[in-house]
Amino acid sequence: MNIIRFVLGRIILFLDWMTSPKPIPISRERIEFIQEKVKDMEIYEFKACPFCVKVRRFMKKNNISIKTKDARRNQDFANELIKGGGKLQVPCLKIGGDEIRWMYESKDIIIFLNSYLELNNGK
Repeated sequence: MNIIRFVLGRIILFLDWMTSPKPIPISRERIEFIQEKVKDMEIYEFKACPFCVKVRRFMKKNNISIKTKDARRNQDFANELIKGGGKLQVPCLKIGGDEIRWMYESKDIIIFLNSYLELNNGK
């Protein structure tokens, strides 16, 4: 099973690399706005997880740069995720600030970022 997971992971990473989206052209001011809004966020991931790839591709396309932490390769990151979010499940978006929130599920993360950053409105 580990061999199959390893091979599939490499295929996922290769296909992601081959078909990586280009960022949507936006102004320097808009990029700075996005960076300011996400400065207290982190994404916990496994590099070859297809759902993590989905979130990374969305972020790249929309010029979103959030610090990523590979919880498979770094036990400290895995422990942070378990202690803070309650489980070792990726992707997980840690939303910092006054009250720390942990958001699982790639679809929910994308919906949250899309609305939080007003990507459809271009504001």
